[in-house]
Amino acid sequence: MSEQSTVDQTLPEGIELTPLSDGFRQDPYGILRRIQQQTSVHEDRQLKRFIYTHHDHVKDILRDKDFWSDPRKGNPGTFMREILGSNSRADEEPSMLLMDEPGHRRLRSLVSASFTPATVERWRERTRQVVERVLDGIQTTEFNLISDFAGPVPTVVIAELLGIDPAKHDQFKTWSDESVKTAFNPFATEAQKAAGNAASAALEGFIASEIKTRRQHLGQDLISDMIRAEDNGERLTEQEMIRQTNLLLVAGNVTTTDLIGNGIKALIDHPQQLAKLRADPSLIKNAVEEMLRYDSPVVNSGRIANRDINIGGCPVAKGESLNTSLAAANRDPAVYPDPDKFDIERLDTHHQSFGGGRHLCLGAHLARLEAQEAILGLLRRYPNLRVSARGHTYHAIPSFRGMSELWLDSTPDTGGA
Repeated sequence: MSEQSTVDQTLPEGIELTPLSDGFRQDPYGILRRIQQQTSVHEDRQLKRFIYTHHDHVKDILRDKDFWSDPRKGNPGTFMREILGSNSRADEEPSMLLMDEPGHRRLRSLVSASFTPATVERWRERTRQVVERVLDGIQTTEFNLISDFAGPVPTVVIAELLGIDPAKHDQFKTWSDESVKTAFNPFATEAQKAAGNAASAALEGFIASEIKTRRQHLGQDLISDMIRAEDNGERLTEQEMIRQTNLLLVAGNVTTTDLIGNGIKALIDHPQQLAKLRADPSLIKNAVEEMLRYDSPVVNSGRIANRDINIGGCPVAKGESLNTSLAAANRDPAVYPDPDKFDIERLDTHHQSFGGGRHLCLGAHLARLEAQEAILGLLRRYPNLRVSARGHTYHAIPSFRGMSELWLDSTPDTGGA
């Protein structure tokens, strides 16, 4: 791999490939394109991972049913083992996101019925009502889209679907945000880790209490559905229900918030596309798929090689970390014509933003529905939207791309023409 190594030495590694670096946080696409153009596989020696940026390599890795996801199976010192495995005990099963077969298949079969397209579609009207309630709470013409709208909508939707007391919704958001900040951060400080652990413990304690309450009085909500779930005599344990609910709250909230925020920013940055959607709201489904391709809320995913492999001409040993750049794959010019163009009428909007294979995002249909209803609801409510002078700020959560602030001005346009 000598020629590959020579090329890699000129490319960024470690923290420079995370949003903790200002350059990557502001615009990861230029950096990822440079890697994509110079090499088929980039070895990040600082974080001990092999980074794949080409669409077909990413697709093949994510859909390989034999690669591992359980961080405990990674080689010592590697990214998956040390970063993603740092928040769980060696004797404790990881969340479904990081679980291998046969445990993953068993757990997914017990919870998947609640997330089928048909089941999720029944939540559309309820989601629309949440969107309208959140919009009603915005009382000023200038507002921060993230904290005032894009953040609350998925939090309230998921909390309501879980049957959680509305008085606890804000607390859920706080716990979720704190947990995510450290879950995928290879450079978290001790103080950040302590805050994240405290938030996770509080969240798990609360969920355990909710499960106990539902066992006594089953309702029409997701926690009750998990208690009822049975497949070939198998049932979910309390710890499995806690982990699954925690995953839904933590990962589902931040990614959907980022999808809504990134999508609105893309529309405002491309006024012709915004005008098309306003004129024809039926374009919303295709528009959301293009938003997922153009500026994915999840930047990268990963697997562990279960055997010695060679993808893209670079040999990788068993147990090494395979880091797939979803953001780079979604803008690969070998697959997408004019990949940096945002086009809500693009004919081919397929993307890798929800991962693939057996770990395809279970909440993908819910995220799509929430984004569709949130974006249409916002545009209906505000016929004039522009970024205000306060601008936007991207957050610094590794593996995720989104904003902590996006200030919008909804004042009617009274000038010109």
